[in-house]
Amino acid sequence: MAAQEAVDSVRDREIGVEQEHLDRVYRRLEEKIHEAEFLMNDAAQRGQVGTPGALAERDAQVFRAGIHLNRLNNEFEDFLFGRIDLLHGKDGKKGPDGAYTSVEPAEDAVRADSTAEIGETLHIGRIGVLDSDYAPLVIDWRAPAAAPFYRSTPVDPGRVVRRRVIRSKGRKVLGVEDDLMRPELKATLDGQDLPVIGDGALMAALGQARSHTMRDIVASIQAEQDLVIRAPAASVTYVEGGPGTGKTAVALHRAAYLLYQDRRRYAGGILIVSPTPLLVSYTEGVLPSLGEEGQVAIRAVGSLVDGVEATTYDDPAVARVKGSSRMLKVLRKATRGALENGDSPQRLRVVAFGRRLELEADELQRIRHTVLGGTAPVNLLRPRARRLLLDALYTKSGAATRHSDPELAAELRSSFDEDVSTEDSFLAFLDAWWPELTPRQVLAAMGDEKRLGRWARRVLNPGEVRRLARSLRRTAYSVHDVALLDELQTLLGTPARPRKKRELDPLDQLTGLEELMPVREETQRERAERLAQERTEYAHVIVDEAQDLTPMQWRMVGRRGRHATWTVVGDPAQSSWSTPDEAAEARDEALGTRPRRRFELTVNYRNPAEIAELAAKVLTLAMPGKESPRAVRSTGVEPRFVTAGAQATAGTVREEAERLLARVDGTVGVVVAMNRREEAARWLAGLGERVVALGSLEAKGLEYDATVVVSPAEIADESPAGLRVLYVALTRATQQLTVVSGPRDEPDADGVPDLLRD
Repeated sequence: MAAQEAVDSVRDREIGVEQEHLDRVYRRLEEKIHEAEFLMNDAAQRGQVGTPGALAERDAQVFRAGIHLNRLNNEFEDFLFGRIDLLHGKDGKKGPDGAYTSVEPAEDAVRADSTAEIGETLHIGRIGVLDSDYAPLVIDWRAPAAAPFYRSTPVDPGRVVRRRVIRSKGRKVLGVEDDLMRPELKATLDGQDLPVIGDGALMAALGQARSHTMRDIVASIQAEQDLVIRAPAASVTYVEGGPGTGKTAVALHRAAYLLYQDRRRYAGGILIVSPTPLLVSYTEGVLPSLGEEGQVAIRAVGSLVDGVEATTYDDPAVARVKGSSRMLKVLRKATRGALENGDSPQRLRVVAFGRRLELEADELQRIRHTVLGGTAPVNLLRPRARRLLLDALYTKSGAATRHSDPELAAELRSSFDEDVSTEDSFLAFLDAWWPELTPRQVLAAMGDEKRLGRWARRVLNPGEVRRLARSLRRTAYSVHDVALLDELQTLLGTPARPRKKRELDPLDQLTGLEELMPVREETQRERAERLAQERTEYAHVIVDEAQDLTPMQWRMVGRRGRHATWTVVGDPAQSSWSTPDEAAEARDEALGTRPRRRFELTVNYRNPAEIAELAAKVLTLAMPGKESPRAVRSTGVEPRFVTAGAQATAGTVREEAERLLARVDGTVGVVVAMNRREEAARWLAGLGERVVALGSLEAKGLEYDATVVVSPAEIADESPAGLRVLYVALTRATQQLTVVSGPRDEPDADGVPDLLRD
């Protein structure tokens, strides 16, 4: 008892030490907030001077001060989360953040009797804070000085003696957890022995309950993850890692790091592509807590085309057709074939030079064929079609032979073109015969099985044509339809539009500047906001769960990063796409000839060893020879197996969900085959927000305290990639896993399904 009281006393004392420092940090933050508010008020005063220069300076200052004030006013939970106690370094140089830059300890930092003095203490947080003398109170987690907090290990400690994770809420420190990097040393700080509190920060973090949104891992990033986050951005950074290795979290932290490192370079924006809307909603709160937002767009694959949102899923057979690169040939024919529909006129009649001129159906067909002979986008060929129609009409008029003088002939032709091309009948004909097509119109036309059959001849078989046409007659778009719409937009092209004049700024009128500047130029802020809204290309593209992208989706994503650097994060063992080699070819085409830098994450921080070992059995079936990541902890709780009768699945799943809700503090996910999602939601009705039903393809990237996987055989039989999808489903739980078997699973006497037996 006395020993425990002593430990508690030391813990309370150390919490008090960190509380004192946090109080000092918040006092400094309040000073900075007042400074930012002063700048805002000062900028507003400048706007009253009434000169163009003052207005521009006002806009820029308000923009900068507003961003700064917004960041300072966000009191993030766990704002100050880390501390490292360092030995004296080899040199005394200070970096821009006020910390010493030396990585290795000085030669005399450790005495012969293995004692040492702490030479420097750094606190790590979400943004950097300097005191009034420009000494560091908090080091930004992305700064070079913070790297040892993540990279130091007992094998390679560098200058770090103790690493501490500080847990706080609002302005109150709740606890500390220490890792000793140099256990062989007897280190002192200000003449006192350096205490070590807790059983290790990583294990404490892994044991926390999950919610329906992702926590950042900024306080518990591990060395191999930090190498990826801080990797140079040139070319392509390819990251491979199994379930639970933190791929998604690493991708988000990398976005924040790149913006911190080179904000000017990435002013063009960073795009993070996620496989599902569920994963987007799960992760979108992480970036603001890392001190970054605004210049990073997190979009689901089904939301990459503006104005379109995927709300449904295709059957696996249809998905394989829509995602295949074969669709490119079908779409090219469809964009040209869609010009001809039942309403397309078969004759052109105009009056010119007092004569009625006509072009019949066969003549019009020849002209259309000539215009479509190249590969230019269909909508951009309309001017050429117009010109060839006028050429054919002029030839019919006989006017081409009236004048031998070139100048008179050119004048006559110009007059003819002007008269005919402004005639209502010609304009109406051109609109009907060569309309400006939209991607939605072409995709709808492909819902006609007969027309689609003509366009897909020798590309798709009759069964594929039938299933594809049927799916395209739906009103809702699937995630695979979005990639087709994007491809169609490229094939069709968008004619140039006259740019609209900007509206007058009311402030210009108030200051009497409208005579000087009748159309005010965009401010830097306005231009940034407009470009963000219009942006279709980015400076850096991060693809999460890249192994799931189809060839057509890779083409869509590639168009958004033609001049970008890339981070590609994935795991072939979790791929839900049935032909990975075809997707890899499309990926390489999207990434071009850029050099690749490869990393591999090898440690599973999510699943306890008991769950990881069960999932590894499925991995052996799905990808023989592939090694699963190493789990870092064991809970002693084995996966539970339950058998449900053919008519009792609903009741059994509900009972198991209730059982798990009573055993964990966080969330419970119930994973079923895609065609049972709505049914599963009804099974769980009324159990509360902590439990959620999701389809097997929706589980990608998510994690729960406990999961119920329903009928492994149904999930495995969904598609050719079903075993890999099942592997994903089995690796979502951080604490407990229950597998519910049905008759198709052929469970043994213990309820273990056939696919999960040794």
